[in-house]
Amino acid sequence: MIASLPFFWRMIRMNAVMLTTLWVVFGSPLLGQTPAEKAGLPSLELQEFRPKSMLQVPQTHLTHAKFPVVDVHTHLDYRLKSSRERLDEFVKLMDRNQIALCVSLDAKLGDELTEHKTYLFEKYENRFLFFVHIDWQGGGAADQPETWDCQREDFVRRTVLALRLAKQQGAQGLKLFKQFGLGYKNADGSLLKIDDARWDPIWQTCGALGMPVLMHTADPAAFFLPIDKTNERWEELSRHPDWSFHRPELPSRAELLAARNRIIQRHPETTFIGAHVANCAEDLQQVSGWLDQYPNLYVEIASRISELGRQPYSAKRFFLAYQDRILFGTDGPWPEERYGLYWRFLETEDEYFRYSEKPFPPQGFWQIYGLGLPDQILRKIYFENAARVIPGVREKLADSVE
Repeated sequence: MIASLPFFWRMIRMNAVMLTTLWVVFGSPLLGQTPAEKAGLPSLELQEFRPKSMLQVPQTHLTHAKFPVVDVHTHLDYRLKSSRERLDEFVKLMDRNQIALCVSLDAKLGDELTEHKTYLFEKYENRFLFFVHIDWQGGGAADQPETWDCQREDFVRRTVLALRLAKQQGAQGLKLFKQFGLGYKNADGSLLKIDDARWDPIWQTCGALGMPVLMHTADPAAFFLPIDKTNERWEELSRHPDWSFHRPELPSRAELLAARNRIIQRHPETTFIGAHVANCAEDLQQVSGWLDQYPNLYVEIASRISELGRQPYSAKRFFLAYQDRILFGTDGPWPEERYGLYWRFLETEDEYFRYSEKPFPPQGFWQIYGLGLPDQILRKIYFENAARVIPGVREKLADSVE
């Protein structure tokens, strides 16, 4: 009997393979039908699922913000492709929605700064401001990091000089993209560290010049987890697997956020703005701790009403507690309907509504709830905090705010 065991297990294995093949080729009759199949219902792929809520609750459709708005997080070059016609149309959208000012984060230090400034200011100088960003690669080859500009000994010195010149040219701040920590590399191919002391003169210069640093560090928590059945953003990541940072060669999300926080702590004279609720909108207790610990840290809400709106009680407590530290942002320009959803989220107590104009939830398979913020807090979020934190905003707002 003992000698026959290998044969027994071989038969089990062969039968399992045969049953699996029959399932794939002929369907499930041999293994039992699902209730839907027994009822004759058609199969449905997740990406085809478009549920329509049966809830009957009040709905408020807002066509514009209640007060003038400063959008501190827009990508006017990336999304509008430097089209002057599209910029004209976007300004009309701004007018309809009472968006007084937008901050573009798409001006690159160097010659391209002048080009982007001209694009914005040629007709609409009173409607836009801009932050600059650093070109770490320069003229180097993408696959040869040893040739990148940031490897040169004088890179930081030249960057500091460029920041001073940018300030003279009208730049209001500095933007750091998430590739800083997740993509930009040293000569040996290792990733640049966010808190590398080499970059300290850059943060010091921004503080001396009064230029806030808006940092996008890491990404949503789900993007750093396996793309499996337990991942709440599985559907989104299945469409964009390149958005996943669950790879052994990459630093963890906690490591990235800790490195960013060390910079904030080392440079108390520099104002830092954590993009996307400091990229931790899923854990407002942690963000609250950071705001308590670092008085030079602010946050903005671009592309995170999807996260904030599914936790309305916690989010409202957060807005009430840190009403002087939160800025308005969208990550736009977007279709006009999405701006209406931002106004609805902040101004109403509507229940269970979409956070995007897209028919399928693009950033999480859920709906959101409004916060119904009082007027004095809305004014701070929409424009007062930006006027206090970002140079030039107060002057350009003069004609928009009573």
